[in-house]
Amino acid sequence: MIELHSFPTPNGWKISIALEEMELPYEPHWVNIRTGEQFRPEFLAISPNNRIPAIVDRDPADGGPPVRIFESGAILLYLAEKSGRFLPRDARGRAEVTQWLFWQVGGLGPMLGQHGHFKLYAAEKIPYAIERYELETKRLYGVMDRRLSDRAYLAGEYSIADMACWPWIVTHKAQGIDLAEFPNVRRWYDALKERPALRRGYALGKELRG
Repeated sequence: MIELHSFPTPNGWKISIALEEMELPYEPHWVNIRTGEQFRPEFLAISPNNRIPAIVDRDPADGGPPVRIFESGAILLYLAEKSGRFLPRDARGRAEVTQWLFWQVGGLGPMLGQHGHFKLYAAEKIPYAIERYELETKRLYGVMDRRLSDRAYLAGEYSIADMACWPWIVTHKAQGIDLAEFPNVRRWYDALKERPALRRGYALGKELRG
């Protein structure tokens, strides 16, 4: 059994989607980031960076003590290796997936996160910051749109790279991004939205969304 310590946010959805897609048994443990539960000592013992998501695998492949992992990209790699799914075993295929996974965790997620913060949540609206992150958000959408111009998925077959990116594209309406400007992203987004396992992972914890 895998313990999923999370909250329904884009980074959290990555892992619940992966667990559903990989058909790995898991148990959700909610960490309410609105009330500061991510700073509790018991959570920091799993995630020293006080960020969700994190997992505890109580049935690791080596049969040893539980494995604790934080950082969504590291979790996705671990789960793909554990399940043997959604990550190619050949060097070229693996490189394709991992570079787009790292593109998400190093670029798409952080930049969309900053854009959302300054545009939607910041108490003081700072035009320079809003414009800066909006331009970068649209640039990244453009990168993704070009990548998807001649393929169904980001890296060959459906993979953890797609699972990492899709939850951030979910935020397009709130962030004021018109998917009509990025038709290949829109096609990919709509196709993935029909996957039953992805829908289950995305729906997890919907009662907690504010």
